[in-house]
Amino acid sequence: MKNIRITLISLLLLSSISCNKFMDVIPDNVPTIDQAFAMRNVAERYLFTIYSLLPRHGDGTGNATNLGDELWGVYPYNTNEAWLISRGEQNVVNPLQDYWTGSRGGRNLFVCLRECNIFLENVGKVPDIEPHELIRWTAEVKFMKAYFLYWLVLRYGPVPIMRENIPIDAGLEEVRVRRQPVDEAFSYIEELMDEAIEGLPEIIYNEATEMGRISRAAAMAMKAKMLVTAASPFYNGNTDYAQFLDHEGKSYFNQTYSVEKWQKAANAAKEAIDFAHANGIKLFDTSQVNAVGQSSLSDTTKLQLALRLSVTKRWNSELLWGDPNNTLAQVIYTPRSWDPANGHYYLSGRYGPPKKMIEMYYSDNGVPIEEDKEWDFEGRNDLQVATAADKYNIKEGYTTVKLHYNRENRFYSSIGFDGGIWFGQGRTDDKDAFYLMGKANQAAGVIDREFHSPTGYWPKKMVHYENVVTATGYTQTWYPWPVLRLADLYLLYAEALNEASGPSEEVYTYINKIRERAGLQTVQYSWTNYSKNPTRFTNKDGLRSIIQRERTIELMFESHRFWDLRRWKTAVDELNKDIVGWSLDQSEAIAYYKDRVIFAQEFTQRDYLWPLSESTLQINGNLDQAPGW
Repeated sequence: MKNIRITLISLLLLSSISCNKFMDVIPDNVPTIDQAFAMRNVAERYLFTIYSLLPRHGDGTGNATNLGDELWGVYPYNTNEAWLISRGEQNVVNPLQDYWTGSRGGRNLFVCLRECNIFLENVGKVPDIEPHELIRWTAEVKFMKAYFLYWLVLRYGPVPIMRENIPIDAGLEEVRVRRQPVDEAFSYIEELMDEAIEGLPEIIYNEATEMGRISRAAAMAMKAKMLVTAASPFYNGNTDYAQFLDHEGKSYFNQTYSVEKWQKAANAAKEAIDFAHANGIKLFDTSQVNAVGQSSLSDTTKLQLALRLSVTKRWNSELLWGDPNNTLAQVIYTPRSWDPANGHYYLSGRYGPPKKMIEMYYSDNGVPIEEDKEWDFEGRNDLQVATAADKYNIKEGYTTVKLHYNRENRFYSSIGFDGGIWFGQGRTDDKDAFYLMGKANQAAGVIDREFHSPTGYWPKKMVHYENVVTATGYTQTWYPWPVLRLADLYLLYAEALNEASGPSEEVYTYINKIRERAGLQTVQYSWTNYSKNPTRFTNKDGLRSIIQRERTIELMFESHRFWDLRRWKTAVDELNKDIVGWSLDQSEAIAYYKDRVIFAQEFTQRDYLWPLSESTLQINGNLDQAPGW
């Protein structure tokens, strides 16, 4: 092993690294393992380089928002691997987002696991390392090892676990590793997380040098998320894979449902929440919205701005783990232009949420629009002219559809639409706010084949309000990708507790914390008073549907829905619905607001697990292909 070059270094020479200070430094010209751990500063660089191997959460290849149905691209100009998967183009010859071998937008996570093992085996040899540094660095790499393995399990189910590296003199059969059952993988992930948690700092304080490094609060929250995943239907008693067997004839997926897994996940989530609260982590709300420029803001605008800032404000109070090495290219989500009189700046802006995502958001009564007894769901495509009462959400006097009226604040804070107010972009006065014009030949509408939203909607939530687009350029305020925030943890806890023991005041409390921040009444009040199904929240199945919808709404565009649909085993239902948008080539409202099917999405049982490439199976005959491939 001493004469083996560190494969990590050559990998990094081919990749770009962020400007974040602690991730910038890469060990150059380190020829042997011994030299990599001969001095503290070189070993530290090795640690930071492992951080840089984390999957690319925010870009077009790693962002799971593009994998499912939350955002749709302009074909054939959007060709990132994630979106191609959502179009049904996954294959066995050259798999998309191949995290097994590291091709087509993926990264070889087995190489990443090997680098973690190398570090853990050797960091204790560093002569000038401080004891507290040894504890912390070891904990950080154990966390990342668990995270790499979790990332693999999400995609492939049963995987080789790689507890230790294979010796250089290993025989052929030892090298030809096998998949291992998902329960064994989750058990090892939990073991690593428990070991990591003990050695991590409670939270990260130094934004300039350490933000993005793993804290105990982040690790506890991520452990809870992993346990919720392990307890979910896809991994907990999944009889759909009863015939997916290992070489001994045992199923890779356990066949017996265990409610105890849900209780274990609930306990971990509550422990993580209590620890986060004790360390000052809290939901971002209007009390934390500072004065914007010199303007005074309406309560409506302040609330919607707080909802946006809970994601886009750098290192805000709600963020449990942000990834500064993977920031979002907001240019792909921003409408092309604001003022046609001053010309058009060609932002790429080629992703838009389908209409079914628009219909996910609640009415202003806090219930689904299709079950709100006061909301005209059947007439949602009818035209209506905005009045002064709508001025903070829709341009007064503008004609748009009823679908855009009387919706909850998360809709207006998250979605850009024709006639909708878009606060910011250099104008921060409620009396002089920007609004979108999305019809053909309007400022943000279709003027060519490529630079426009394919659906007539934009994911405003992910675009920082301080960004400015002009006729000649675009400036954007960067923020770390929100891998995990407190709202996610609250909803994971509510979900796990409901699955473990059914509806309770404790379950309602944590759902309602999210709703209260969004300006909504409690679940109990809203369903009792406004829903056509007023008792939905009183039983486990009904409350499950409410929690799942809350997750979809609250975490929209943050790369959670695709994985939620898979673990809930509902992807085969949700990802077989048409992708629908407006008739973008029309310039008059009456013609523009006609449903247009963009793509007939298809998802089958085989798509729950990603395939191994044919060449991988030829190289290692001990590996099994995922069912259906």
